[in-house]
Amino acid sequence: MQVYTAPKLNKVKVTSDFWKRYRELVVKEVLPYQWKVMNDEADISIAEDPQNNGQDKNSHAVANLKIAAGEMKGHHYGFPFQDTDVYKWLEAAAYSFGYHPNPDLKKITDNLIDLIAKAQDDDGYLSTYFQIDAPERKFKRLQQSHELYTMGHYIEAGVAYYNATGNEKALDIAKRMADCIDNNFGLEEGKIPGYDGHPEIELALSRLYEVTQDKKYLDLAHYFLTQRGQDPAFFEKQIKADGDSVDRDLIPGMRDFTREYYLAAEPIKDQKVPHGHAVRVVYLCTGMAYVARYTGDKDLLAACDRFWNDIVKRQMYITGNIGQTTTGEAFTYDYDLPNDTDYGETCASVGMSFFARQMLNIHAKGEYADVLEKELFNGALSGMSLDGKHFFYVNPLEADPAASKGNPGKSHVLTHRADWFGCACCPANLARLIASVDEYLYTESGDTILSHQFIANDAEFDDGIKVSQTNHFPWSGDIHYEIENPNDASFKFGIRIPSWSASYELKVNGGAKTLPVKDGFIYLDVDGKSLTLDLKLDMSTKIMRANNRVSHDFGKVAVQRGPVVYAAEQADNEAPLWLYQVSPDAKTDYHFDEKLLDGVGVVKVAAKREKLDSDEANLYTEAKSEETENVDLTMIPYYAWANRENGQMSVWLNR
Repeated sequence: MQVYTAPKLNKVKVTSDFWKRYRELVVKEVLPYQWKVMNDEADISIAEDPQNNGQDKNSHAVANLKIAAGEMKGHHYGFPFQDTDVYKWLEAAAYSFGYHPNPDLKKITDNLIDLIAKAQDDDGYLSTYFQIDAPERKFKRLQQSHELYTMGHYIEAGVAYYNATGNEKALDIAKRMADCIDNNFGLEEGKIPGYDGHPEIELALSRLYEVTQDKKYLDLAHYFLTQRGQDPAFFEKQIKADGDSVDRDLIPGMRDFTREYYLAAEPIKDQKVPHGHAVRVVYLCTGMAYVARYTGDKDLLAACDRFWNDIVKRQMYITGNIGQTTTGEAFTYDYDLPNDTDYGETCASVGMSFFARQMLNIHAKGEYADVLEKELFNGALSGMSLDGKHFFYVNPLEADPAASKGNPGKSHVLTHRADWFGCACCPANLARLIASVDEYLYTESGDTILSHQFIANDAEFDDGIKVSQTNHFPWSGDIHYEIENPNDASFKFGIRIPSWSASYELKVNGGAKTLPVKDGFIYLDVDGKSLTLDLKLDMSTKIMRANNRVSHDFGKVAVQRGPVVYAAEQADNEAPLWLYQVSPDAKTDYHFDEKLLDGVGVVKVAAKREKLDSDEANLYTEAKSEETENVDLTMIPYYAWANRENGQMSVWLNR
C-alpha cells in the first residue's frame, strides 16, 4: 500500500481568521480556565449528568498528582482516569507554544512535568488512584481501571511537549511508562496476556515510536491490537481473581456491559462492524491505522476500512457526531440516528478526527478529509462555547429545555453548556485538537503533497517549498494558493475537491484549467519556481435529506452550506420549531453577519409555519389540511448554537 504521512514541515502558520480566533481563545481563555478548574481554584458548578459520579464542584486532578508525589496527604478523588484531564491539558499547552510562545505558561508546564516525574514510580508506573489508594491492585482489573488509557494520554502529552520544547524529562517519563507496560504485558511467562478496557495506549505507543524510532514501542502497540479478543473471557477472569464483588468495582456499572462494548468479544480481524462505546471505537481505530501504516498489517487495515465504512455510511450524524445512546455512550445499530436523545459525545468527534487523519496517511482519498472537515466545523467545535469557558459533553441535533427538564430519558441533553463535568474528558480533548489543527492540513508521500483542508495557512516544506493559502473559509469558497519552489523541485500538488462541492473552477497562473478528480483530489505537476492557483468551490446552500433507512429523519430536511451544517434556534424563530416545514426546493438567502456570534454566515430559508393549536384544543382530532403561513426561517451554524438565550434547537426540519 502507498503510505502517506504527516509532511516533514518546517513550519505551518495558521492565518485563517476563523481558526486564529479559536486558537487564541485556547491560549487566552481555555487553558487558564481549565488550569484553575483542575487546581480547584475556579468557582464552578459540575453538570448534573450521568458521568458526574457524585462529585462536588472541584476537579482535584492536580491534587491527586501532588498526593502521589508526596507533596500532599489525602485520598484519591474522582475517577480512576482523573489524571488524563491534566495530561490532555498539558498536550494542548504544548501545541499552543508553536503559535503563541508564553513564558508564564511554560513555567507552569515545566513545573507540571517536574510534578509528574516526582509522582511516577521507580518502575515507570503512573496512575494516581492505584498509587494512592490501591497499590496492590495495579493491572488487576483492566476492564475498568483505565491504567493503560491514563498512561497513554501522558505518553501523547509527553511526546507533544518534547516536540514543542525539547524537554527531555517529558519524553523520559513517557519512555519509562512504556517500558513499565512492556515489562508487564505480553505472551511471555509471567506477563499479563491482556489489554486495557479503554483503547488509547495503542495510538500513544505509535506516537512514541515516531519520535524515538524504538521498534519495541511499535511492537507493543501491535501486540495490544492483535491480542484484543483472543481470550474473550479475559476481563471476567481478572475480575474473578481480583475479587468478584460489586464493592470492589472501580467504576460502578462497568462490568454490566457486554464484551462487544469493550471490543473484546473476538479478535479485531474477525470483527465485522464496530460495537460499543464510541470513543473506545475511534481511539482503537486510530491505533489500528497507525500500526497498520508502520507494520503493513493487512488484517488491521482491512478492519480500519470495515469500521470506517460502517460508521460513516450507517452510524454518523450529518454533523459528524457519533454514538447514539446515553447507555454506555455507545453505538447502537445501523441507521439508528435519533436526534433528540443523540449522545454525540464531543470526545467521539475529536477521536473521529484522529481516525480520519490517520486514514489519510494511508489512502489519498478525499472522503477521509471530508469527514475530518465535518468534525472540525461541526461535531467537535460545538463542544465549546464562544467564550471558551463552557462545554458540551453531549451534542444533540434537537433540543428543548422543557424536554430535558421534564423527561428523564432526555436529561443528558443540556440546552446550555456547562462549566465543567465530573467526567471532564471533553474540554481538554477539544482544546488539544484546536491547538494542533495546523498538523491536520497536509499529508505527503514521496513527491506528492496533499492540501486537504481549506484553513488558511503559510507552510514551509523540505526542499525550500513554500505554500501559502488564503481564503475566507468556511464562509467563502474562493481559495487562493501561492507556491514558491526556489530549488525547482519536481512534485505533485493535490487539492481536495469536497464532496459537498458539485463543481469547481480552477485557474493556474491566471489561466483556466480543468483536471480530473481522482478519489476526491485534483493533481498538478509543479516543476517551476512559482505557481499561483485560484480554486472556486460551489458554496451554494443545499437542502439535505438522510438515507430513507433512517426512520428518525424520514420526511425531514437539513440545511448545509459548504462544510457547515445549520440549525434553527428559538433565539431567531418563534417556537415551537416543529411547526416549520421546508420544501427541498425552498428558496434560500445567505449573508455573513460579522456582529452575530463572533461572525457567522446566516441562512434564511423560505418555510411554512403551521398555526399552533390552542392549549384548550382536544389532544386528538381528525386530520385535515392545516392552515399555514409563509415565513423566513433563520438558521445559524450548528457549532454556534446555545450561545444566547436558552431555548429550542433543531437541525432537521419537517419536509
